[in-house]
Amino acid sequence: MVVLPYTVAFLLLCSLQTVKIANSQSFIGINYGQVADNLPPPSSTVKLLQSTSIQKVRLYGSDPAIIKALANTGIGIVIGTANGDIPGLASDPNFAKSWINTNVLPFYPASNIILITVGNEVMISNDQNLMNKLLPAMQNVQNALNDASLGGKIKVSTVHPMGVLKQSEPPSSGSFDPSYGDLMKGLLEFNSANGSPFAINPYPYFAYRSDTRPETLAFCLFQPNAGRMDGNTKIKYMNMFDAQVDAVYSALNSMGFKNVEIVVAETGWPYKGDDNEVGPSIENAKAYNGNLIAHLRSMVGTPLMPGKSVDTYLFALYDEDLKPGHGSERSFGLFKTDLTMVYDVGLSKSSQVRTKFMCISLVFRVFNSQVFYS
Repeated sequence: MVVLPYTVAFLLLCSLQTVKIANSQSFIGINYGQVADNLPPPSSTVKLLQSTSIQKVRLYGSDPAIIKALANTGIGIVIGTANGDIPGLASDPNFAKSWINTNVLPFYPASNIILITVGNEVMISNDQNLMNKLLPAMQNVQNALNDASLGGKIKVSTVHPMGVLKQSEPPSSGSFDPSYGDLMKGLLEFNSANGSPFAINPYPYFAYRSDTRPETLAFCLFQPNAGRMDGNTKIKYMNMFDAQVDAVYSALNSMGFKNVEIVVAETGWPYKGDDNEVGPSIENAKAYNGNLIAHLRSMVGTPLMPGKSVDTYLFALYDEDLKPGHGSERSFGLFKTDLTMVYDVGLSKSSQVRTKFMCISLVFRVFNSQVFYS
């Protein structure tokens, strides 16, 4: 029996796609914020996570109940120190050691802690004292890990907003704000010396809010658009996420740190907001997160970092109903607190199984519609 060639090609493509989906989840993470009074218990959340392809979770603190609940799941855990802890961590090595003794040693390795973030978006805090103490705090946390023989197993870094860049367009001209000067250089030297990532929060949503043209929305949502040409490299960018990540890469490269890994610590899109907010909607949020996940799974990478997908932590697991500010700030959750989806972006394992069976069904339909020769 001979099968027409394009059927074979379709079958191979389908099989490859199924394998790709099954084996390419390790870079998909999610932020688990807790500024809320209605969150489900950690045990329920862990069961939810295990029903998805999410392989990493970022906590903004170090809630022991959550860390313990994640034990023996294999899920990578990012924990964080509060900004308010930075002065103490910087000035007192014993405080750093105590922090590790309290928040890491009782749980590791059963709980797969992979990264400690010292502070969050400190470099735009306008608190010069805090900024100056960030690197010493990171060094003391690293030393405490080293003393516990965990220095090569758990990394230490901090998280930055896109605001640390002075320029991000075109991506090849990405550069850090020179006002950070030696502070940023010191942080990057720390990342390079310790093999820890540069963690950044790119949000195409915020880029759209400052330029609400329809073509900008399509560019931000990974939808068909004319693209944007980088005049220096002659690369045409087809989505804002790649453009922002490559701008960060260019900024690192300009300072001699192109080999420092980039991790996307936060990115997302709100599904609702106040009446005067432009951009939040179920449709837009589903498009952004769903297309981003598909883009990551494709392993295409970015134009300046092709062939790999950066670790990306989606924002967020749940809405945080106690957050101040616009309504959109409380509407980034992918899941409701009753553990159902706000909208489906293909993260659940059951949806991936359905995709596989749909693919197989399509193959049989193609078989049945063709002529076979024996």
